[in-house]
Amino acid sequence: MINKKLIRLLGRNARYVFYVVVFMVISLIANISLTAGICRSIELTAEYNPRESNLSVFLLPAGIALISIAVRYVSSRTAGNLRDTIGRKAKKGLREKVYKKIVKLGVRSAEGMSMAGLSQISIEGIEQLDLYYSSYVPQLFYAVTAPVILFFITVWVDWRIAVLLLACVPLIPLSIVAVSKYAKRIFAKYWGKYTTMGDSFLDSIQGLKELKIFKADGAQQVKMNAASEEFRKITMKVLVMQLASTTIMDLVAYGGAGVGTSFAVFGVVNGRLSPYSALFLILVAVEFFLPLRAFGSAFHVAMNGVSAGNKILSLLEQSEPFWGEEEVESTELEMRGITFSYDGERDSLKDVSVSFPKTGMVSIVGESGCGKSTIIKMLLGAIRPQAGEVFVGGKKIGNLSRENFYSRIAVVSYDSYLFNVTVRENFMLADKNATDDEIYSALKKVNLADFILDNGGLDKKISEDSANISGGQKQRLALAINLLADKDIYLFDEATNNIDIESEAVIMDNIKKLSAEKNVVLISHRLENVVPSDFIYFMESGEITESGKHEELISRNGAYAKLYKTQKELEKGYVEEEA
Repeated sequence: MINKKLIRLLGRNARYVFYVVVFMVISLIANISLTAGICRSIELTAEYNPRESNLSVFLLPAGIALISIAVRYVSSRTAGNLRDTIGRKAKKGLREKVYKKIVKLGVRSAEGMSMAGLSQISIEGIEQLDLYYSSYVPQLFYAVTAPVILFFITVWVDWRIAVLLLACVPLIPLSIVAVSKYAKRIFAKYWGKYTTMGDSFLDSIQGLKELKIFKADGAQQVKMNAASEEFRKITMKVLVMQLASTTIMDLVAYGGAGVGTSFAVFGVVNGRLSPYSALFLILVAVEFFLPLRAFGSAFHVAMNGVSAGNKILSLLEQSEPFWGEEEVESTELEMRGITFSYDGERDSLKDVSVSFPKTGMVSIVGESGCGKSTIIKMLLGAIRPQAGEVFVGGKKIGNLSRENFYSRIAVVSYDSYLFNVTVRENFMLADKNATDDEIYSALKKVNLADFILDNGGLDKKISEDSANISGGQKQRLALAINLLADKDIYLFDEATNNIDIESEAVIMDNIKKLSAEKNVVLISHRLENVVPSDFIYFMESGEITESGKHEELISRNGAYAKLYKTQKELEKGYVEEEA
């Protein structure tokens, strides 16, 4: 019934659950007192004789009733406010935990979770957990406590009816248990279909241009309709299950209250109970079942919340790269005997040993899938090797302070992200104190200053996914931002991929200039870009098979030389064809 891991996520806020239960119990006792006061008033009214009594006899039951109404109102409002407090604090706390977890995971994305799925869990999933914490958990404890309190009160009126009502109470949780296993499977599938449909929708929106170009939008619509239909079916199963279980609980609750009422009437007929005692028991009988009935209704909300919560837990329980507290003292990088596999079967890196001095340009080249980008991730600390060590200035990367290390390193890749804000605001992410002159100086280095000036200046807003600038301009702007950041280590991962010749030349010129003062690591599929490198590593199938300067590698006439010559011939043929 209770997921301990989810409860632990509440932390100190769990105390509010206890407070809610306390005020719900106070409200119950006030309600019983009100019922008793009304029954006593009815009894006094029936027995009232103006000649023998006066109206003062009504003061006590009337006073009890009025006080009970006030206490019930205050306690109910307080319980409601506390539920709201639980919900707000739970949502805030969970969103902080999810955000901090993503930050701790660093540049590594959440494994096994798409961006759409992550967004749905962080928003809708946490909303469902809000209901789990504010409705289900307090109601569970109250539903267990209320029948016991009612039993000890009603047993003094008629122990037989009290025992009978208490004995009927477990029938509701038994009906809940009967559907719980089925409900868990249904809700697990529900969230699976929900996130899958979200992924498919986001994928379709992002690839809408390609779908139109290839005239595949109709087929994609059919696929989306199928996903929507599957989600509709699982939603209907959820609703049918909820309706069926609610019907069963209503039969048990009101059937039990009816049985209690029948026995109370028989008690009056047999002379064992006074009509007023019987009236009290009849009015109270339903209170035995309503807390569990409300709990049963909250159970379905809980199952949805638990399913979402398990996905949140899977994110929060992901292992994080370990970071220490040591500071970076020197910026040379080194990888010694690195072996790494993504899936535990095929090694992406096999006993790789490479080094990158404090200044100079070192390039890593090879055909697609040979492990180049994996080395970049390893140097960033985003992933850790199964064997071997990564060193920064002679210190193991895992012993460094992540904040200190990241303050010394920059990454420019083929998919560098520009935020949907102004040009100035994008630069200020790298340096919050950057002046306009400093920004324009960086833009001049990448030949973008005139373009920015002619198109709104630094207040020009970059649209979503950088749709209002070209691919080359996007890459150059990303480079300019990183140049302004003035880091000690620069990692370029296919930074010239899929851009125009002019932009490529500008970027490569800046990279070479940077290498005179900075540690520059370059990955490029185009070998012409790595010719000026101080040192080159050539990779094949996760291994370093050749290394040296460009001239040395060409003279050996190995795999590097063959790939270089092949690319030159292809480029020459393309130029001749264009001419």
